Amino acid sequence: MYKLVSSSSCVRSFSILLGLAEGYGSEGKIHDEFKVVEVALAWMKDRAADGKPYLTGMVSKGTVVYAWPDGPGKVGGGFESSVEFRGEVSPLYNANLSNGEVIVLLFELARILGAALGQNRIYIVYCDKMWILQQESSETPTGEKVE
Repeated sequence: MYKLVSSSSCVRSFSILLGLAEGYGSEGKIHDEFKVVEVALAWMKDRAADGKPYLTGMVSKGTVVYAWPDGPGKVGGGFESSVEFRGEVSPLYNANLSNGEVIVLLFELARILGAALGQNRIYIVYCDKMWILQQESSETPTGEKVE
């Protein structure tokens, strides 16, 4: 028998997507999803120890598939191993967090995960919004730069 302990009128889902390969091409170091688990858990425990809010989630490994224009009539494409940290804001433990506070937590965790995995780009989704973070002074293989 189960009893309802909490509910929410609005599901506030989030996702942080990162590649597992440092750098581009076959030269980069490949991390596994357990690195993400280790880093995310350390972040959660540090915040919990300080009495600060944190987000819990699930880590899933996958493959990102992409293409890009490569000049007139030409295209490039590729794929890479990736990891997603996904979850929902808990109505039991985090119902009091505003959307702004959740976004701050997501950006903090995304930056920590991105640094640990040596990523140039990190994708964050929260509810119906998406952000793409790119490491300062970096360039993608297609020439997109952030100064």
